[in-house]
Amino acid sequence: MKNNICIRLKADAKQIISCRKIVQEKDSSFDELSSILSLTGNSVRLKLLYILNKEVRLCVCDLSDILEMNVSAISQHLRKLKDRNLIYSKKEAQTIFYSIAKDKRLLLKPFFKILDNGNVLKELV
Repeated sequence: MKNNICIRLKADAKQIISCRKIVQEKDSSFDELSSILSLTGNSVRLKLLYILNKEVRLCVCDLSDILEMNVSAISQHLRKLKDRNLIYSKKEAQTIFYSIAKDKRLLLKPFFKILDNGNVLKELV
């Protein structure tokens, strides 16, 4: 597939090769963004991130109470977010608090803006 070029008569081979090169150069960025988008594609995890963005830091019990879910289920979602470095935890005494990773806030900000405006479809048009 490496040397495939469109067989269309007026295909721009230079454009195709240039775009292919750009995609290959950004391959790791595509993988990272795709990973983040797959995590935020789950409504519970998106809610967790949204709440953590609003409140800055919360413990698993707070999140459990807010989303009316059991602690175990919340913990599983937090683990996935933490494993992908979207959030981090900090232990204070016996309590672990969760926050969004500073380097991910900017990336997630457009999603939160859409949610804050209340009409996802309107924002996308």
